[in-house]
Amino acid sequence: MENQPEIIRLLPFAEKYLKELPPAQQAMVVADIDDMRTRSLAAVHTKQLSGPIRELIVGHHRFTYFRLRNTLYFVRGFRKKTVKTPLSEIEYAGKVYKVMKSSI
Repeated sequence: MENQPEIIRLLPFAEKYLKELPPAQQAMVVADIDDMRTRSLAAVHTKQLSGPIRELIVGHHRFTYFRLRNTLYFVRGFRKKTVKTPLSEIEYAGKVYKVMKSSI
């Protein structure tokens, strides 16, 4: 079971942000997400934010996400403009996590 690929779910805000990126930047994000799906994490840069909430870091772009069972849920994407991830992004991802966890 541990060798199964992750299931990827881009929630609407994350999908919208990704689709608005220029094609070259989209390709970089998609490549990192695909590496996460297949658990090839050597070149993927992620960071734990709070509890189960993490962020995928691709250049100046960030995607908050969390894992439930074998699924990675990408919550929102945003351009990093400051040193710290905005608290509102972490809190929103935390709320989505709680809702998703209670529905499983």
